[in-house]
Amino acid sequence: MKKLLSILLFSSLSLLASDNFNESKKELVKLYESLGSAYQYDFYCNVPFKANKKGKYTKFEVVKSDLYTPRNEYTKKGKINQRSKRIEWEHIMSAQNFGKHLPCWREGGRKACQNDPLFAKMEADKQNLVPAIGEVNGDRSNFRYAEAPLNLEYTQYGNCKVYTDFKAKRFYPANYSKGWIARSYLYMSKTYNIRLSDQERKLMESWDKQYPMSEKERIIREKSSK
Repeated sequence: MKKLLSILLFSSLSLLASDNFNESKKELVKLYESLGSAYQYDFYCNVPFKANKKGKYTKFEVVKSDLYTPRNEYTKKGKINQRSKRIEWEHIMSAQNFGKHLPCWREGGRKACQNDPLFAKMEADKQNLVPAIGEVNGDRSNFRYAEAPLNLEYTQYGNCKVYTDFKAKRFYPANYSKGWIARSYLYMSKTYNIRLSDQERKLMESWDKQYPMSEKERIIREKSSK
């Protein structure tokens, strides 16, 4: 019952959401700035980040710690992997997942959907956006979330307990992220009538029940709905 009430609450609040992805990102930067350092942790690895103001713009940078080691310190061209140093805004339910239901996506993917009002609303919905280390965000891509195989060695990102299975196209999140992931999926499905497979819905409902909403998640969800 609590799960249903929370989904309905955020579905109704979504009517207040921005319909522009770039504007939503700016609003989220302001929100996390206002909340302070106690809330400034990346979603997947729980690594702290800090604000870096350049002129009128504020961006978040990863604070170096032993919680995360870049999978690739350098790019293929031999340059420093800048995505391992910055925070990006990750769609929990990927754009490919919520966009593929629209005619514009079938015509040309995300680029073709940029002028579609419904896609713009889903892309900008802050209930589905979280701060993530750029490299991990890029690696996760549009891979589906899944439970990790038993005895999996989490070696890709140092001490960060997530794993990208590039071959299977699956992403295995840490336990502390699973409930938040589940509620975002169920919210998107409810709000925008997005069909989840039976297997995916069962997984999300299980995670939602197993990992209840924390006070941090509740506050961020409520404030990002305003």
